[in-house]
Parts: sequence; C-alpha cells; structure tokens
Amino acid sequence: MTKFVFVTGGVVSSIGKGIVAASLGRLLKSRDYSVSILKLDPYINVDPGTMSPFQHGEVFVTDDGAETDLDLGHYERFTDTPMSRLNSVTTGSIYQAVLNKERRGDYQGGTVQVIPHITNEIQERILRVAKDTNPDVVIIEIGGTVGDIESLPFLEAIRQFRTEVGRKNVIYMHVTLVPWIPSAGEMKTKPTQHSVKELRSIGIQPDILVCRCDRPLQPGIKEKMSQFCDVAVNCVIPAPDAKSIYEVPLIMEREGLAQEVLGLLHLEQRHPNLTRWQELVDRLYRPQHTVEIAIVGKYVRLSDAYLSVMEALRHAAIGLESDLRVRWINSEEIEKDGAAKYLDGVAGIIVPGGFGIRGVDGKILAIQYAREVGIPFLGLCLGMQCSVIEWARHLANLPDAHSAEFDPETLNPIIHLLPEQQDVVDLGGTMRLGLYACRLQSGSLAAHLYGEEVIYERHRHRYEFNNAYRSLFIETGYSISGTSPDGRLVEIIELPNHPFFIAVQFHPEFRSRPSAPHPLFAGLLQAALKKSLGQEPVAV
Repeated sequence: MTKFVFVTGGVVSSIGKGIVAASLGRLLKSRDYSVSILKLDPYINVDPGTMSPFQHGEVFVTDDGAETDLDLGHYERFTDTPMSRLNSVTTGSIYQAVLNKERRGDYQGGTVQVIPHITNEIQERILRVAKDTNPDVVIIEIGGTVGDIESLPFLEAIRQFRTEVGRKNVIYMHVTLVPWIPSAGEMKTKPTQHSVKELRSIGIQPDILVCRCDRPLQPGIKEKMSQFCDVAVNCVIPAPDAKSIYEVPLIMEREGLAQEVLGLLHLEQRHPNLTRWQELVDRLYRPQHTVEIAIVGKYVRLSDAYLSVMEALRHAAIGLESDLRVRWINSEEIEKDGAAKYLDGVAGIIVPGGFGIRGVDGKILAIQYAREVGIPFLGLCLGMQCSVIEWARHLANLPDAHSAEFDPETLNPIIHLLPEQQDVVDLGGTMRLGLYACRLQSGSLAAHLYGEEVIYERHRHRYEFNNAYRSLFIETGYSISGTSPDGRLVEIIELPNHPFFIAVQFHPEFRSRPSAPHPLFAGLLQAALKKSLGQEPVAV
C-alpha cells in the first residue's frame, strides 16, 4: 500500500517546507522508491493562474496544462518526476468541486458542511494521487502555517486520514524555526514548542521535527525539543541554512531524515545512491569560470517571479562549471534611460515571459540592443513576441507594429489572437497551456541544440505570431526554425547571422533539471561564456 508523509509548517511562513518535501522525495528516489508530491494550498483562488507574480511568485505549468504553485517546480527538479494537475489542490478547487456536487444533487438534499464534505473531498484528492500514479510514497505539503484559519480544514482532513488508511501508513513531519537570539547568545526552542502545541491541540502529534536554523543546533537543543514536543531524539532533524537549495538533500541525508521516515513507515532500509547529486553540488561549489547574464523583466523586484528561469540558468552554469552572476534589470528603467546603461558588459541577455503592456517597450529596446551589439540572446514567451515586434519596427519598416494584446487598434498586429479565440471571455479560456509538440527546421540552431526533429515543450500564452507577416519576416533575414507539427503556429524564431539569437513561444525553463540542463539555456550559457572568455561564438 502507498505510504503518506504530511509536511506542515510552523512559526513563520516561507520556512522551506517545499524544499524539505522535495529533498525527502530525492532521498527516497535515491533508494529506488517511487514518489509523488502533492501541494495543498489554503487560498481560495481555484489556481494561481490569474494571480499577480508579486502576490504569488511564478506560476509553474505542468505537462497537462495545470497552472500551479512554484513548489511543484521544486518537486519536479529534485525528484525528476513530472507532476500533473492532481498534484496541486487549493481551497478554491475543493469548494468548487463540493458546490458542483451539491448543485447536481449528489448530497441528496443534505446540509453541506466543512466536516465531512470539505474534509472528505480533501482526502479524496490525496487518495487520487496515490491511485493514479501508484507510488510507494506520497509526500503532501500543506501550505501556510499551523494556526492559520484557512489551513484548518486541511489539517482536520489529514488528522482523520491516519485513521482512514492505517496508522502505520502515515507520518506527520513538522518544519519549524529554531531562532538564534544574539542578545542572549543562544537558540530558543519556545517558538517550536508553541507551534507543536498548536498542532497537538487539533489532534496531530508530529512524528518528525525538521528544525530550520542559521547554524548548527547547540548541545542539548535536540533533547530539549524531544522532551517538550514528545518526539524521539533521532527524529529531531536539524536543517541549517545551505548556500544552495541543491545541497539540502545531502544535509538531510547526513542528519538521517530518510532513515527515520522509512523506519516510521515500516519500509525497507535501502542504501542511497547520491553520487550524481553529490557531483552536481561539487561542481556548483567549485566553478572554473564566471559568466554574467542579464534578466530583463517587469517583475524583477521579486525574483521568485522568474524562479524556473533562474534555476534553468543555474543548471546550465553547473554543467559548464561556471559561477552564474545575474544582473536583474527592470524593463521600465530601460524605457527611461536606454538599454546601454543597464546592459553594457553583460555576456548574455534573457527576456522572459509576462502579461500586460507595462515594461514591454523596455524589453523591445533590450532585444534591439542584443541584436545590434551581438550579445547572445534568449527570448521566452513574451520575450519571443517582443522579438517579433522589435523586428517589425526596426527592420521591416513597420514603426507602428505591436501586439493586439497591447494595442487592439494597431494597423500591424504582428502578434494576435487566433480567430477561434476571439469570442472567449474568461481569462483562462484563451490560454494555450501544457505540453505541445514542435517540429524543428533541419540545420537550424534549434535543431543543433536539441538534436531532435520533434520536441515537446510547455506553453502558457494567449497570443500568437501573425502568419500574415511570415514571408516578410523571412525575407528580412530571420528564420522560423520551429512550428507546430501542422506548420500553422510559429514556435521558434532565430537570427542566423548573429552569435546566438533565438526566441521561443513556450517556456523551456519548466523542463530543465539539475542533472540535465535544458538545451536552450545550455546553448545561451555556452555562447555567453565564449563571449566572457573573449572567444567569438560561432553561429550555426
């Protein structure tokens, strides 16, 4: 039978539950156990798809087109296991499902209540993951902090769950903060004691404490927390700050987390194989080169808005044994002061995705600078659309060209909605979401980087390249190196006579892995590294 590990958080938010859950997943997979990870988010939005990046950070997209919390990106990157819409559940989606059942009459006229109807639906979503993928272990992260009002139905559901599936099949892992108080010169356990007390007051006794701290636990701290929180000493697991999130699984292994989890779940203790992961961390901490990449975006004051882009860059840098330096640039600043002021000296430029017109002209100016100065460039989603607008305005003599998203009245809608999308009203209704095939042009840079004729990438966009401008685009020196298999939709554009200039309509960052950097990011970093070393990148 599938086993279940519930991960809760206490004291403060952003304590690292997602990284702890993903790290445990990595440790179990290193022992040849199959794993799936589920995120239960307490907000009432059905999904984060319409939320501002400043509110929620990046929206991570799965193969099947679910718009999810950014923690699912960590789950995929650490476990190398694709997640799906089943792996992301919100309060909004739970209530929506229950209300739909009530409208259909499924409850036969009964009063619909939080208990049992909401809690039953939560438990059903957990069991659905186990049934659909049949993993050895399902790890469930409960968003928010113990004590939050909105988390209570989830906590009640997981309290009941242990009785439903058997006590030997469930454990509770609580991630908590053990702060260092400089004025006292010691660590304090009281925040953890209160957090555990809150958890126990609703009927959940944690089996494992993962103690977040900025230094090693002082002598006696583990024993004190064991005594006051009724947790075995061996199950008080220190989780000190690490220089990189990719070191966390190795720290958790040294502290015995996986061993204690397997013991509590009555699973066989197997020897882990973390050789490749250790090598990855060693390369990360011993770079041979340095390369600086500029990210020109509109949400740069919250780096989590571009989390997967950052991780994909980091994966490529690790593969090239390079120390990655990122120059964050607000595209609105470029609109005011010009591109040269902010982009001079960088080895590569990325213009990532986004929605809305704010900062778009700054992105276009950054792309123009990359094209004219010969800086390796990668455009993602909106970055690809801005590349097309930049071409139209500066090379195709169409100064008023724009996207119909930003200027519905433009005479040259270089980017537009497809005809079948015109009458759709809901924000999510026009979105092209999830995994789609793309056929690559033989001899192109894209074909060289991927080494395949047909690729599959994840999408999240509404607007497309306007095919009315295809011929003009090609006549002015650009190439369309990737399209949908039927040739209708433009997926990849290139500028062949440039050191490295490629822009894609999809989001390649979602499929990059620490041990398998994405070809586009690897190609950009390789071209940028050559530029940094004074070598001229060779165009394909």
